[in-house]
Amino acid sequence: MNVLIVYAHPEPKSMNNAMFKAAVEALTAAGHQVQTSDLYAMQFDPVSDRANFTSVHNPAFFKQQLEEVHATEVNGFASFIDAEQQKVEWCDLMIWQFPLWWFSVPAILKGWVDRVFAMGRMYGNGHFYENGISNGKKAMLSLTTGGAEETYIEGGLHGDLAGILRPLHRGILEFNGFSVLPPQVVYGPARMTEDGRRQELDNWQQRLRDIVNEPVFTVGAY
Repeated sequence: MNVLIVYAHPEPKSMNNAMFKAAVEALTAAGHQVQTSDLYAMQFDPVSDRANFTSVHNPAFFKQQLEEVHATEVNGFASFIDAEQQKVEWCDLMIWQFPLWWFSVPAILKGWVDRVFAMGRMYGNGHFYENGISNGKKAMLSLTTGGAEETYIEGGLHGDLAGILRPLHRGILEFNGFSVLPPQVVYGPARMTEDGRRQELDNWQQRLRDIVNEPVFTVGAY
């Protein structure tokens, strides 16, 4: 299986970095092909504008989606955008590794989506959800939280995590055709003991060893 891991955390000593490295190790050991996008190391610019393209559809008025469709037709994406798009097209499974910031992904990861998931290339013309261009591929969120698990349940301080993640699961991944695997969540790693963090990493690697056989879930039912 071909696996793309998109990693978004600025600190090399973080739990997210440990999970990123553990995933690469476990998947490679299991015989999978792995590519990565370490967004902070790449200094990926999340700002979407005409720099996305080498082509120009309308020089007088910038409409990103129309420029994306045109770039798809004429091979007009900037080389660094095209390289990321090729990774997404190559993979069978895409994993996002990130800390939950403001109930969403860090801006650098959202900007990666804004620039890479281009209309015409990744979706559009009736190609979304079950008819999406990425139909047949799987995706999974792997994340850490600042709060404890009991704060991310229905009636908890922050509300249920499924509702928080729904815009990512449904609005980005399923919209583009991906089937979604249940998220991997580490709650409050900053408050864990070293043994506790090690156990979370072991659990993560154990899950990944058999990830090819893991069933998808329906976002609305999670």
